[in-house]
Amino acid sequence: MPRTVNAEARAIRREAFVDVALRLIQAKGYEQMSVQDVLDELDASRGAFYHYFHSKIALLEAVVDHIVAAALEAVSPIVADPALSAPQKLERLFSGIAGWKAERRELMLALLNVWYSDDNAIVRDKVRRSTVIGLVPLLSAIVEQGRGEGRFSAISPDGAARAVVTLILGAQDMAVELFFARQAGEISYDVVETRMAGLAEALSRVLGAPAGSMSLVDDATLRLWFG
Repeated sequence: MPRTVNAEARAIRREAFVDVALRLIQAKGYEQMSVQDVLDELDASRGAFYHYFHSKIALLEAVVDHIVAAALEAVSPIVADPALSAPQKLERLFSGIAGWKAERRELMLALLNVWYSDDNAIVRDKVRRSTVIGLVPLLSAIVEQGRGEGRFSAISPDGAARAVVTLILGAQDMAVELFFARQAGEISYDVVETRMAGLAEALSRVLGAPAGSMSLVDDATLRLWFG
């Protein structure tokens, strides 16, 4: 029992560091946030910090892991909803994740520059792997349902799910490039729409769904970020 209690206390304490980092990143940005800022918020020692995280980058990794897990937890009930068809589940899954991020737009913007810097490539790769682990089971169940409904013709639900996750991760990278290009006035909103439509077509092909039947993001969300 003591070991269980200690493990629970450790997890709670570690999560407190992550929660504070989330708030500070949104308030002042990751680059401007120091380890000392986190310690001051928690009235903790530097030794306590390094008991859980070996560096500021490790804390960033934990923050993004937390964001990924929270977003997936928010949309996972969609998969179990018996009233929804497979295409409806997919679209609500995508829109749910997009909506979750939109509600935390300032935090997402604060993370963009630092997250996509070359210095964080290794951390980014780790989080991508955790995203695959979390999303593939959800998507595989939806693809399996779609096959049963005659909506999707993909041969392997697991294979299709992994291809869809790869597509989503690629879409995220492309969206970031488009976002910065749009902010700089280098591209029009029409270019963004065309690129996203191309990804939606690729999604339909992966699933074996009718052309034009799938969407990765709704117009309102697209305009929120690129309008």
